[in-house]
Amino acid sequence: MSVTAQPARPAPDHHAQFIELLSASLAHNAFIKLVLAKYVGEEAELQRLIIKAVTVKEQPCLSFVYRYKTRDITKNLPVADGVAAIAELLPTSFKNAHLLALTDEAQLEYSKKNKSSLFKSKPQQLREAPSAEHNREKNRFLDLSRPFLADLGVTDAKHALIPSMSRKWKQINKFIEVFSHALIASPLRLDQPVRVADFGSGKGYLTFAIHDYLRNTLNVEAEVTGVELREDMVSLCNAAAARLEHPGLVFTCGDVRSVAPSELDVMIALHACDIATDYAIHTGIRSGASIIMCSPCCHKQIRLQIQSPVLLKPMLQYGLHLGQQAEMVTDSLRALFLEACGYETKVFEFISLEHTNKNKMILAVKRAEPVDNAQLLDKIQALKDFYHITEHCLETLLRTDGYLG
Repeated sequence: MSVTAQPARPAPDHHAQFIELLSASLAHNAFIKLVLAKYVGEEAELQRLIIKAVTVKEQPCLSFVYRYKTRDITKNLPVADGVAAIAELLPTSFKNAHLLALTDEAQLEYSKKNKSSLFKSKPQQLREAPSAEHNREKNRFLDLSRPFLADLGVTDAKHALIPSMSRKWKQINKFIEVFSHALIASPLRLDQPVRVADFGSGKGYLTFAIHDYLRNTLNVEAEVTGVELREDMVSLCNAAAARLEHPGLVFTCGDVRSVAPSELDVMIALHACDIATDYAIHTGIRSGASIIMCSPCCHKQIRLQIQSPVLLKPMLQYGLHLGQQAEMVTDSLRALFLEACGYETKVFEFISLEHTNKNKMILAVKRAEPVDNAQLLDKIQALKDFYHITEHCLETLLRTDGYLG
């Protein structure tokens, strides 16, 4: 008996599908922004391309912001020309594209062999459209209707924001915005589980938020662990996770020194006091995390060591300035050590937590290619010598494990 061969099913044209999604969002005035990342072209310092809708001389256009390491270059194109240019840039110049529209998101990724993957989120409640001036405050990465927000007391039973929680709501959204951009720039693949640890998770606002964003917005399998010293908070959050049906979300009692996952994709530690931040960063590096997010607090170790240069002593005779200097030196060294371990690192202002006025975040995203850290280590040593610093906790941890040679 002869068997008729079945024709092979053609591979899906993810490129065409993504461009169709982009065109449709523009046609229906639903487009918010598009980010092209993982640049593979010849311009050494080009990091990503951010595309937004603008109006130029009463004509709709697409604004292309080429983000370099130290500058931005903006070019405006008519919409049709802009879409054509985007189509040509994928995948020859960029291997990742993240489309944010009013009701959903889509992400197009290419492997080293140019094998494509297209991820589309579940439809969301309508986001507010950006105005001509693009009011960033209205572009939310989470929706107020999410059940965990009501359960944790951010919204009421009708999903309206409780006024006293407006600052917390702003912080949650900013956190997810920062994480979303880091995720685009990272080497993580979204067709595999994303493992997250949040040290000092507290009541779990940000832990629930990142789990919800991964699971329900990006439709990614997420394994998120909140680590907290207070047993009552752990019990409270585990009960909420079970009640709200958040599979893959668990809370455990401990701290960054007692709970050390063997493998992580994302390490979060907000308001880790003094050298606890160093232990958190070390845990992230040792666990192979592609994204490390820290909000440091207190800088006692370095402040006790610093010997101010003679020229600076008149300025640093004031305690406030001395503390600010210790904070700047400590976190600069942390950022440089992360750079030396193969991460692209940024230090910037974040929204302060309710129990501290500290508002700094250290964000590190693992580079696709290793770096030669010899020059960085020389700069670190020169900085330590200038301030007569003999020990930095993070350096000690990294050298013990052989990360710095």
